Amino acid sequence: MKIKILIPIYNDWNSVKLLINNIDKAVTDIEGNFSVIIINDASTQKKPDNFLSFKNLKSVKIINMINNRGHGRCNASGLKYIYEKEDFDYVIPMDGDGEDRPEEIPQFVEKIIKNPDIPVVGKRVKRSENNLFKFCYEIHKILTYLFTGKLIKFGHFTCISKSVVKNMINEKATWNCYSASLVKITKIRDSIPSIRGKRYFDLSKMSFYNLIIHSFSIISVFKINVLIRSIGFIILYTFLIKSNFSIVTSIPIVLVIIFVIAIFKLSKRENMEEYNKCLDNISNVEVFEKS
Repeated sequence: MKIKILIPIYNDWNSVKLLINNIDKAVTDIEGNFSVIIINDASTQKKPDNFLSFKNLKSVKIINMINNRGHGRCNASGLKYIYEKEDFDYVIPMDGDGEDRPEEIPQFVEKIIKNPDIPVVGKRVKRSENNLFKFCYEIHKILTYLFTGKLIKFGHFTCISKSVVKNMINEKATWNCYSASLVKITKIRDSIPSIRGKRYFDLSKMSFYNLIIHSFSIISVFKINVLIRSIGFIILYTFLIKSNFSIVTSIPIVLVIIFVIAIFKLSKRENMEEYNKCLDNISNVEVFEKS
């Protein structure tokens, strides 16, 4: 069983060094052929010399990108690279900062041994962020469910088979949002309980604005659902307030319309032409074999 662990990074070499060490330990007693693919998203910090050391992993490849495309598109590019260039059975995408915990990898393997073709997601059961972030995350889940009918409680930390990877790289939504794309193309998914770990080094680079964009990007994958449900809300709400219609009572309608416009605008990030050409952004590939 050949498993590729996909890690997008940007200026986080200290974290990825520790992460590789922890992954190497986590797969010690697992039967399988594990390799790591790091997608270096045009980092401006120089990679330290001889910073990788591992015994159980077969190899580590660093795919150096020319232009920075962002974490999500970096992950999408990695999926395409692995499908077109690598011999593999499964891919496990994960963050490079320690928030996706390597010690949960064996649980993914247990699941795919029992059900080889069913994607496994890391369902968040505990988070390590501050209370404001947790509150905003709950609001995001509620909005997503209300406007799309989908309850998405996972991110990139998943385990998907080669056939699912093929479907993912042929779905334009993957260029926009990985988790929403996986929900879109799969009807059945298994899960493991996943605890959001703490970053190994430094603070998160994710701003509040980027969190909103990320949330709306997930929702935008299901824009038709959003449109239908929004129209239904506006019709029902208009009926309820028709005897008391005013500028104040019409504010929810205006907000919903603005929301729908924003969702459709963000949905334009789903660009299949860009996705098909994403490997043109590769500068070079560095290969490190186990010592």
